[in-house]
Amino acid sequence: MTTAGIVVTGVRRSFGDVHAVRDVSFVAREGAVTGLVGPNGSGKTTLLLMLASLLAPDAGQVQVGGVDPVVDPAAARALLGWMPDSLGAWPNLTARETIVTTARLYDLDRQVAAARAAQLIREVGLDDVADAPARVLSRGQKQRLGLARALVHDPRVLLLDEPASGLDPQGRIDLRRLLRRLAADGRTVLLSSHILSELEEVVDDAVFLVQGQTVSADRVAAAAGRTRTWRLRLADRDATAAVLPVARALDLDAALIPIDRRDLLVAFVSDADAARALAALVSAGLPVAEFSAATGMLEHTFLDLEGGDRGGVQ
Repeated sequence: MTTAGIVVTGVRRSFGDVHAVRDVSFVAREGAVTGLVGPNGSGKTTLLLMLASLLAPDAGQVQVGGVDPVVDPAAARALLGWMPDSLGAWPNLTARETIVTTARLYDLDRQVAAARAAQLIREVGLDDVADAPARVLSRGQKQRLGLARALVHDPRVLLLDEPASGLDPQGRIDLRRLLRRLAADGRTVLLSSHILSELEEVVDDAVFLVQGQTVSADRVAAAAGRTRTWRLRLADRDATAAVLPVARALDLDAALIPIDRRDLLVAFVSDADAARALAALVSAGLPVAEFSAATGMLEHTFLDLEGGDRGGVQ
């Protein structure tokens, strides 16, 4: 049975009259990747700073690997790897030297630090620029270096703020694989990202924040259960010619089926309704080439929460 790697209970944090985190409670499991989802200004970065022991909450409690970072920040930092959205690099040090220096700051001896740097350079894909000064690295390469620095002391808990920012498509695929491997090794991974399609591919759980508060499970379930749009394309005709036969097969008004470039957009209340519609299309002999949700479940839920009544997020 998986246990809690991060426990947040009733946490609040304000900056003067700005209430960045109003009331946040959640659990992130060991051996799982948990996504932190919310619009700009919802308190995600402030929350991560508190988990990283860099900011103390005004109220509530945080446990990271069983350690309270307010009571014992040194013990918490030994357990966690922290990758902020933008981590500065020493411009004249190479990527390899940067990782070795970070390892030394965690009291790894020189030989172990060098071996760890070589391993991480391979894992994060910095082989080609390992001995180039940090000042010449691209944004995506600096992100990879930031991830290596977060992993240098083999932490059991990872806090990642926008780790995919600046990465190219291959870099994002590599990141997903690495995060899944880390979770499979029993680590707790908590990441924040605005790229919801990327989160969809990697997370096991999601925590939704709106106006500094965690959204209740019932509210999230209600948002996830709202009508969702699906994309439909037939193989043998363009979208305009496909409207009428699709409408007949699904018993819909053809005038109410929107066209988006080459696809038809059809709304279904549930996945079960979508599955029945697909069966009806196939039974009608229509050559279905594409039938997929227009948005991932995280994005669908997020957009519903954004458009819903924010006064009742709990």
